[in-house]
Amino acid sequence: MSEKFVPADSPEQLSVLFGQLDGNVDRIQKNFNVTVVSRDGGIKIIGDEENIGGAEKALRALMTMADKGNAVNEQTVRYVSSMVADGAEQELQELGGDGICVTASGKILRPRTVGQKRYTDAIKENTIVLGIGPAGTGKTYLAVAMAVKAFREHKIKKIILTRPAVEAGEKLGFLPGDLQDKVDPYLRPLYDALFDMFGAESFARYMEKGIIEVAPLAYMRGRTLDEAFIILDEAQNTTSEQIKMFLTRLGNESRMVITGDITQIDLPDTRKSGLVEAIKVLKGIDDIQIHRFTEKDVVRHRLVQDIIKAYEKYNEGRKNIHG
Repeated sequence: MSEKFVPADSPEQLSVLFGQLDGNVDRIQKNFNVTVVSRDGGIKIIGDEENIGGAEKALRALMTMADKGNAVNEQTVRYVSSMVADGAEQELQELGGDGICVTASGKILRPRTVGQKRYTDAIKENTIVLGIGPAGTGKTYLAVAMAVKAFREHKIKKIILTRPAVEAGEKLGFLPGDLQDKVDPYLRPLYDALFDMFGAESFARYMEKGIIEVAPLAYMRGRTLDEAFIILDEAQNTTSEQIKMFLTRLGNESRMVITGDITQIDLPDTRKSGLVEAIKVLKGIDDIQIHRFTEKDVVRHRLVQDIIKAYEKYNEGRKNIHG
């Protein structure tokens, strides 16, 4: 049995690190099979030498992230622990610093994983970005945050959010109301993100002035979109024709972000996903970047990550059985 002492910069840093009811440290102890206690203005780690090494790396990374303004919670501890286990703790240095933007409630939005940070960097540096990955990785929410940032910095004059009105197991015709009523449920995640960023009053005002537009993909046909930040969500449910139509709407001084999860395609079996095709067609084109998230970038409840892993394992098994 060995021991290691890790000094803390302040009592406040220790408080953040330990978390509510010592929840963060409890998770470190479980993840690395060590005992962690507060001692003499720092942390003592007790356990096998190899396990202590991993726990120390995780704790130091969490201290640095906390100092840079990142939240330290269950998701953060789980993510940092997985990065340490993979020997990728140095990549965590990319996190922190200035946030993307401030929400209506005053919260500073920051990327919470290295994958998220590289995604937002890609959006800064490229005219078109494709964000591909599983549910819960922040693909859409971060794209909306980057759009709001560009708008507040006067880099664009309009935010346009769209998604195909394709649904799992339902048909639009069976839903009540007019066309807008029918498609609104499919646009709800986009509305929710904008409410968070602008607040209800500003959102309503910008919608009324046409500064923000949330519409089904079909409404994009025949338009040229200048000085706009345009987000296509759920792009895995576009056809080849639809995504080509969307891409060719790009106008002067505009940016596009296309998000989707190619494991969640709701198109009829006879239709191929336009997103899957676009990934192949657009690969290697200058000023277009394809960013892939992994299950490590999932920032929802820990079970979401476990569910994604379970389905990946199941599908891989089926592939092996069927050759």
